[in-house]
Amino acid sequence: MKKGIIFILLLVFSVAGVAQKQGFARFITAEGKYLMDGENTYRFISMNIPNLNYVEDEMTFNREHPYRFPNEYEIRDAFETIKQMGGKVVRMYTIPVKRSDEPEGVPSFVTGPGEFVEEAFVVNDMVLKIANETGVRVIFSFLNNWKWMGGVPQYAEFRGKGFDDFWVDEQLIEDFKKTIEFTINRTNTLTGVKYKDDKAIMCWETGNELKSPYPWVKEIAAYIKELDSNHLLMDGFYAVDDQRYVHPESVEDPNIDILSSHHYEQNPFDQFENIKKNLEIIDGRKPYILGELGFESTSAHERIYDYIIANDEIAGTFNWSIRSHRREGGFYWHSEPVGHNLYKAYHWPGFDSGEQYDEKGLLKLMWEKAYEIDGKERPALPVPKAPGLLSVNNVFEISWQGSVGASGYNIERAENKNGPWEQIAFNVSDARVQYFPLFNDETAELGKSYYYRIEAINASGVSPKSNIVGPVRVSEKALIDEMGNLMELYIAKGVDFDTELDRKFKEDTERLVGDKGSEVIYFVPGNVKKVTIYSFEQNQNVALKIGQSGDGEDYLPVKINISGNRTGEGDYGYWDAIQYTIDSIDKGVSFIKIEFMEKAQIGRTQIVYN
Repeated sequence: MKKGIIFILLLVFSVAGVAQKQGFARFITAEGKYLMDGENTYRFISMNIPNLNYVEDEMTFNREHPYRFPNEYEIRDAFETIKQMGGKVVRMYTIPVKRSDEPEGVPSFVTGPGEFVEEAFVVNDMVLKIANETGVRVIFSFLNNWKWMGGVPQYAEFRGKGFDDFWVDEQLIEDFKKTIEFTINRTNTLTGVKYKDDKAIMCWETGNELKSPYPWVKEIAAYIKELDSNHLLMDGFYAVDDQRYVHPESVEDPNIDILSSHHYEQNPFDQFENIKKNLEIIDGRKPYILGELGFESTSAHERIYDYIIANDEIAGTFNWSIRSHRREGGFYWHSEPVGHNLYKAYHWPGFDSGEQYDEKGLLKLMWEKAYEIDGKERPALPVPKAPGLLSVNNVFEISWQGSVGASGYNIERAENKNGPWEQIAFNVSDARVQYFPLFNDETAELGKSYYYRIEAINASGVSPKSNIVGPVRVSEKALIDEMGNLMELYIAKGVDFDTELDRKFKEDTERLVGDKGSEVIYFVPGNVKKVTIYSFEQNQNVALKIGQSGDGEDYLPVKINISGNRTGEGDYGYWDAIQYTIDSIDKGVSFIKIEFMEKAQIGRTQIVYN
């Protein structure tokens, strides 16, 4: 008898341990028009995070492609951001598929029919692990209609077939089913839980914006439900704006649990009409979600949020979109080429860099509405956790891993590890610079050594101090021009600034524009040791000529190392990223002249001196 009791207790503790590891007590279910979490209706206002399991925005200047896998810090930052905003669930993008038109070395998840990359799927394992730990669920989409990150066109290409074949060709359908089966039956290598048993998945989605005929939807939905009876399934049919509405047949299909549509109407009045049309088709028989919503004013967002909150036939909405902090410091950036040359991916809690699209105002509104949809008042913003200061090789290259909810950072310096500490910068934004070090200690004195630490701040308070880094020997300083204005220049002729179409320029938001005959001159209070110019160009000729001078009058030529690939426009009409490096400078040089021989846009100039 005692052995039986002990066995039962061990079993109870084991089950409790699994539940704790999973983080959720139950699966989300559907009852008529409602999503249900147990006996409670499940409603939300949240965000899409396209980079959650696959980064498409690693825009380091000299990097050939923008793709990589996120690490744990970035995934956790993304989930904690959604949780802090009041979101209960996040919609991620899809399962990437290898593209033949991308350079070698681009990572992917699916490299051929039934060929899966284990390293990639471990990223999905990490996503679900952290979803359970943070209490934020995931909508897990199987397939992309578009070539971005790879999808329908790539599955078809594997077999030498076309896009339209994907929906009707038995071989292609079986190929896709292999991906579905591999995913649903996968055992998470980090938690030991099969995906089909993981309550962190709110629902599966057939795909993103699929131009899928209903017979394909019917077959795939039945197959998914055959493999997994625990989770809901959302139809990812391309119901967008007033071009298409939800499949009426999917409303009747017993294997489809949720309907969704995407909304980027330029006229918000049209948006309401299109949403109402979908509601008429669904007629309260199943839950309805606005899977993507965006590219409109804060006022328009507020009106649609209020409509959603008042209309319980809409379970929730996902704004498009938000990006996490980046492991090397700062954030990932993503301009939206179809977003009226205005909107970018948002960064929590909102920064001055997003003023044009009211980033602070919209995110605050979303935060409030995420609680209002549950009849709650939003809480105060938590005090940030301590940031992580990264290693520092030069005093002009200081970066850190940011803290969720921080609006800025105070930077402190000391000549001794034990202090005394001096604050040398207050409320420094980590959303000011894209893909370069975040801070330049311009007040550092040559010949000295320093220790550094930082703290994160927001309206609720100040974080604990970061780790201490140092000592850092000041053998060189730097003038760094991020092209925000003309104030770093000594003199300029025939130049202008460009702040548009940033996706074409590695997401650099401010650039100096010159054409043949334009020139700029820089001066530093010391001897120039190295010059690096980050230029964007559209021609095969060398666009810049650099000269050196000790007095600012007579300029001598310099030996220039030019690197970068003139690879052409790619998916977004990229300008070629060309780096000019001069590391052989005459003694006594304090002036650097840049002459434009062709049209170019300079995103950053760095002049190292002592």
